[in-house]
Amino acid sequence: MSLKREGKMPEHEIKTCQRCGKTFECKVGNITQCQCYEVKLTYEETQKMREEYDECLCAACMLDLQIKYRKEQIQKS
Repeated sequence: MSLKREGKMPEHEIKTCQRCGKTFECKVGNITQCQCYEVKLTYEETQKMREEYDECLCAACMLDLQIKYRKEQIQKS
């Protein structure tokens, strides 16, 4: 029996972005279709977001933070 049938792996869920409060659909059961999959973060960017936030962020906030982190990195150089 698959986990999906047992209800242990949801296809999607509605989440609230911890940063901006916007709701979005998280497709944990099909990650390649999730809104966050399109945001290509470096390992360092991912770690920095994990340090700052405990929950999922919407793609817009992820992109905004990615730009912020990259600008900070440039300024350090």
